[in-house]
Amino acid sequence: MRSDREFYLFWKTRRPFGACLLAVAALLSSACVQAQGYEVRPWPIHQSVPALVGTDLTGHAWRLTDLRGKAVLINFWASWCPPCLAEMPSLQTMAELYGTDKVVVLAVNFKESGAVVARYAQRTNLSLPVLLDPAGNMARAWGATALPTTVLVTADGRVAGLVRGEFDWTGAQAARLLESLMPSPGQNDGKSARR
Repeated sequence: MRSDREFYLFWKTRRPFGACLLAVAALLSSACVQAQGYEVRPWPIHQSVPALVGTDLTGHAWRLTDLRGKAVLINFWASWCPPCLAEMPSLQTMAELYGTDKVVVLAVNFKESGAVVARYAQRTNLSLPVLLDPAGNMARAWGATALPTTVLVTADGRVAGLVRGEFDWTGAQAARLLESLMPSPGQNDGKSARR
């Protein structure tokens, strides 16, 4: 447990990240967080951000570092997972609502063949970028120990936390969480040229 002074020093040195922590803390304190079958956890303070490099079903290469300036949700899922299948439509709806200029959702499939995943995507009209994780290495690196797990990455590339379990990405709680991941007006998005 941290003392008040340690908490103050932690908060003072991570002020830009503070809004994100507050949003995650607000969701954690909500009574319905556990009641609806999901949990929101902050990213461990001293844990580094793993690399994310992968190719989607269309052959497009994705790198987390290329997505600076946008909020990123990395959703680990499988077609045999009922909560994953129930959550996926709300993820897609949310991504369409915000648009790829604000939020990018990467659906990382856990240990299934490309053919199985492609059939699922076609059958359900899934338009999110779907990356394959055939050996589960990405899931392991990102702490996805249950499915679905969604990693929340801020526009400046910091990992804010994880959402484990089925979550309604079109609800008010999701909107608050997503807004905390996006750059505030006037904030440098990391793409400006350096002089």
